Amino acid sequence: MKQIILKGLILALILGSCKQNTKETDTTQSQEENKVEEEPVKTESEPFFKLSLAQWSLHKAIQSGELHPVDFAQKASELGFSGLEYVSQLYTDDLKKQNDPEKALQQLLDTLLAKSKQYNVENLIIMVDGEGDLAVLDEKERNQTIENHKKWVDAAQFLGCHSIRVNLFGTNDPEKWVDVATDGLSKLSEYAATKNINVIVENHGYLSSNGKLLAEVMQKVGKSNCGTLPDFGNFCLEREGGKRWGANCTKEYPKYQGIEEMMPFAKAVSAKSYDFDESGNETTIDYQKMLQIIKKADYKGYIGVEYEGERLNEVEGIIATRDLLINTVKQL
Repeated sequence: MKQIILKGLILALILGSCKQNTKETDTTQSQEENKVEEEPVKTESEPFFKLSLAQWSLHKAIQSGELHPVDFAQKASELGFSGLEYVSQLYTDDLKKQNDPEKALQQLLDTLLAKSKQYNVENLIIMVDGEGDLAVLDEKERNQTIENHKKWVDAAQFLGCHSIRVNLFGTNDPEKWVDVATDGLSKLSEYAATKNINVIVENHGYLSSNGKLLAEVMQKVGKSNCGTLPDFGNFCLEREGGKRWGANCTKEYPKYQGIEEMMPFAKAVSAKSYDFDESGNETTIDYQKMLQIIKKADYKGYIGVEYEGERLNEVEGIIATRDLLINTVKQL
């Protein structure tokens, strides 16, 4: 009888232990399930770039007198941009109004700096045009071009910009172009380094739009303050009649290849746009492909909006480009 009672007690203890283990397992599983449910929902990551506005996007309004160029900071701020990319040629008329060029430039810079502070926007780049060609064969002419650019280096420093954008027009002989472009950029970059300013080259037509050649020039210059400004749309190598502007493009460099070749040296990026389809996509440029190339290069600076279309007005085109960049980066 005692043996029967003892066996019963042992069996009860075993069953009780099993129930407890099962209960603990159920509780653990329930806790794990609750943990999964309580994990915070992942939010969309912030874009890897900030947005700036290229002043050329408003050149029609400025040249027609609808918008004064010194009001660029206010307009950019109203459109949601935090960075400014100035265009030197849009201030030419204002600078000619005074007999003293240096005084006129300083007064302009004082105004631009005050405006940028008033509207809390960052001065980034001065795009320099009309100061001569840095890749001409004649050394004397090339050196004069370098001297002409120095005042814009000084202006960029005064405004707190990081760079001036220059052009590399000149000879169209590829071998000679590499040599003279290297010389011109090296000399200008040496001066710019004393002002803590970068000298950056945009693919802006002819040999400067050959990504492979431009990368070769960058490597030969070999200066930390000399780089590129890859532009999504400026890859025309030749135009009808040999014209620099205003003629149909007859030969174009592969744009996505060009961007890839320029990105290792990029200190700024320009999102060019011309027109958009019903879904808001650029009709000639795959923005998703462009942003993938830029992100892969680990670029984290500003991307500048530069609308050059005809169908939309300038403000509509700027907004469409801005929104396309914002919407596309969410899909990466």
